[in-house]
Amino acid sequence: MFSSNVFNYINVLDKAADASWLRTQTLAHNLSNVDTPYYKRKDVDFQSVLKQELGNMKYTTLDSKIDHADLSHLEVSTYVDSANYSYREDHNNVDVDTENVELASEAIRYNALTDSMTREFSSIRSVIK
Repeated sequence: MFSSNVFNYINVLDKAADASWLRTQTLAHNLSNVDTPYYKRKDVDFQSVLKQELGNMKYTTLDSKIDHADLSHLEVSTYVDSANYSYREDHNNVDVDTENVELASEAIRYNALTDSMTREFSSIRSVIK
């Protein structure tokens, strides 16, 4: 039987891109609710999920960790950021400037992830030729 881990990096990058897309949508949702009283901002934290999954493995190199990673644990979800207290009278804790900076940062991250996936596929394609 032939076994290959050729798509492991691509699968991790794919999960990260999905999380980045979800975070972009969540940040946009926060901006659309900037004037909603009592609204608490939401956010997505994929980095700590990935770090926890890879950090808990017995393997020492990143290649070994990626090769043995169980991607089913890399599920990301949205959480309410109640620690970000509001000083506004309407108790809304969305700051437009912060959300816009996070949106710009997430756009850069998403583009980097999709570029990395494209390069990985290009490498695979060149080997197949």
